[in-house]
Amino acid sequence: MTPSKTDLRLARRRRIRAKVQGTKDRPRLSVYRSLKRLVVQLIDDQTGRTLVSASTPEVKSKLNVDGAKKLGALVAKKAKEAKISSVVFDRGGYKYHGRVKALADAAREGGLQF
Repeated sequence: MTPSKTDLRLARRRRIRAKVQGTKDRPRLSVYRSLKRLVVQLIDDQTGRTLVSASTPEVKSKLNVDGAKKLGALVAKKAKEAKISSVVFDRGGYKYHGRVKALADAAREGGLQF
């Protein structure tokens, strides 16, 4: 039986999470992509707390590359308000392409260091 696309993505996600861990000083920027929205969180894995979160409905834009850029800028702005300048990027098993790449580039332009 061949694994589904979801199974393959979850396997990639597990491999990434084995290597990437967020701290209070350098939280993990986690990306979740669904059919209706894009959700981003800055997570401190040592305490298990979400420090900053944002999603596409907050930005009031469509779920496309432009919406991902707006979301990346919003996350960078919220992170600066929370005095966070450096993060570890967790793409959640998704390809670094399209919406995920646009979000990461916009967050970098907003002042976050990966």
